[in-house]
Amino acid sequence: MYRFLFSSKWLGYLLLAAVFATACVFLGRWQMDRRAESLAEINRVLSNYSAPPVPFAEVKDEFNQMEPEKEWTQVELKGRYDAAGQRIVRNRPLNGQPGYEVVVPFRLDTGETVVIDRGWLPIGNNNPGRPDSVPAPPAGDVTAVVRMKPAEPTLQRGAPDGQLASIDLRVYAEELGYPVLTGAYGQLASENPPAAEMPFPFPMPSTEEGTHLSYSLQWFAFGVLMFVGFGYAARQQARNAAIDAEDEADGEEGSRNSGSAVHSAAAAARRRPPLPRKRKRPTAEEEDALLDAQGY
Repeated sequence: MYRFLFSSKWLGYLLLAAVFATACVFLGRWQMDRRAESLAEINRVLSNYSAPPVPFAEVKDEFNQMEPEKEWTQVELKGRYDAAGQRIVRNRPLNGQPGYEVVVPFRLDTGETVVIDRGWLPIGNNNPGRPDSVPAPPAGDVTAVVRMKPAEPTLQRGAPDGQLASIDLRVYAEELGYPVLTGAYGQLASENPPAAEMPFPFPMPSTEEGTHLSYSLQWFAFGVLMFVGFGYAARQQARNAAIDAEDEADGEEGSRNSGSAVHSAAAAARRRPPLPRKRKRPTAEEEDALLDAQGY
């Protein structure tokens, strides 16, 4: 019944179903990997974002090469801002609005320099391609609490003077002309004394898992449904073939029955006795002779 499955056409259908299902499994696993990354980020935020700040000495090595699980760790820094080295970072949207981020070198009392991202500014109305104004950091000795973030990669695009294409700490250090810790920078949480004017502070990262799990389940379901559809199509094909074979058998039997009836009719006709022959009507002379013979 299912021998047609070994035909080239149906083998092609099976191969197509297998390729589609494989792609669905790949996409489903990709969504699961993204979910795992999202969950790891959520765990880092929940563990580190609001934890008490630690002294710089405990995480100094992380500013040279940061471990992923240390992201968002709060660190207390003591030193001075280098206002002359302040830069703005281009193309930094916040809540769907384009803008900039303000980064400033912070020279610690121990001699090292850490980059601090002090906040966000919207695109200016007066100066195209720049904020209207960039608040200056506080002067003198400052105690800042920052959250650690990994350095960003180099982008294949430039930036105008006084601006950076990304928070690429190596490029930034080359512009400054003095050593900077390039493994991580700090996103400002608070500073004392506070500045008279501040950029907009960064909101807490989202702890929503997102839709990765539902998307992955959908892709897995699509892969299974492809084989279900193939099986249904094969069943319908087998059913139609069985119906066609039954109709053909009925037609042949009807033809045989029709031929037998004709043969039987012919045989019956041969066995039937011949019809009586029609008598010829006598002439007038023959009628007179018959009457004379009877004495009329």
